[in-house]
Amino acid sequence: MMLSEVKKQLRLAGPLVAGFLLQYAVQMISVMFVGHLGELELAGAAVATSFAAVTGFSLLFGMASSLDTLCGQAFGAGQHNLLGVHKQRATLVLALVSLPVAAVWACAGKILALCGQDPEIAASAGRYIRWLIPALFAFGPLQCHVRFLQTQNAVVPVMLSSGATALAHQAVCWLLVHRLGLGSRGAALANGVAYLANLAFLAVYVRVSPSCKTTWQGFSSEALRGIAGFLKLAMPSALMMCIRVSNELGAGRAQSARLATRVVKVLALCLGMLQGLVVVLLRNILGHAYSNSKEVTKYTPRMLPFVAASIMLDCQQSALSGVVRGCGWQKRGAFINLAAYYLVGIPAAVTFAFVCHLRGMGLWFGLLCGLAVQVILLLSVILCINWDKEALMAKDRVSSSTPAPEEMPTLNK
Repeated sequence: MMLSEVKKQLRLAGPLVAGFLLQYAVQMISVMFVGHLGELELAGAAVATSFAAVTGFSLLFGMASSLDTLCGQAFGAGQHNLLGVHKQRATLVLALVSLPVAAVWACAGKILALCGQDPEIAASAGRYIRWLIPALFAFGPLQCHVRFLQTQNAVVPVMLSSGATALAHQAVCWLLVHRLGLGSRGAALANGVAYLANLAFLAVYVRVSPSCKTTWQGFSSEALRGIAGFLKLAMPSALMMCIRVSNELGAGRAQSARLATRVVKVLALCLGMLQGLVVVLLRNILGHAYSNSKEVTKYTPRMLPFVAASIMLDCQQSALSGVVRGCGWQKRGAFINLAAYYLVGIPAAVTFAFVCHLRGMGLWFGLLCGLAVQVILLLSVILCINWDKEALMAKDRVSSSTPAPEEMPTLNK
């Protein structure tokens, strides 16, 4: 039984991991192109990418992850028509959330300068992130489509679409950055082109694929209702930043959910160790991909072992967070994340970096402390789960989300 579960998760996780890596490779490729334009451009793009991740992309990614619970449990319970409704509702909410985020991004240069960032770097980051705004509005719907498909185990289309756009992104970056002479602005704009193309591919697949016939039945006015209920899961999910667990709980199979949790912890450990090993082995090469600066390429190998350690811990926390989301415990997970980062991680980073004078290494030490506490707390919560009770609660959650037929008018197909 354990071997069977391992095979199920590998079939699901392999394309899923590849898909997410390819999606995030888009921003990495853009920064690589900018890095070879000069040190100031690299610093500006790196700061802008971090600012965008914290204030926008992570927010939308986290809110979209509430579909792991809603769509995952609905699919497991056989309420397939609800997946399309949940996707439409999430897309609408994320589009509205993107509006104030875009306003913040438009003023990012001034905000960074007020926070003490070097004026030249702040100005460079401000220019970069303004051209990143189109990517913001494509990213939300893209993540909703990704979650919609992955919760019904359709992960291969996501991987293929993300792979195609990542490959094309390199050509688009070259065209905009060098051929058209847009520089760092072109690299930022290329992100929006990549996300929009990926979204278009997935939207067409959902519309024409026979496997989505029961889960996508056209636009429904039901998506305009229940927004408050969606936000109750979406907001804690945004602070948290398991398909198998949510599917099994939705189907009422408590013991299968318990087994899926055990297997995913082992697989996450193996994957984290493998990724960490790759980073360590390539530590003398990776710096050259981002910059021609001797100072950068010399300092990078000293930092990457700490990055490798954080990757191993982050794999565990991602897997455990997925289990918590699969159970619908977004609030509990959000509190754990806030405590781990703001009560442990950040104070430890400040202490190591500025009090102990470890500088960049100190910041990574602090991050490692926060991740370690996060993993321990999440593991403690999961060990206390009553799986039979969670299976019953998942059934109740799906039932309460199922409207009567006359309450679900279809606008068009």
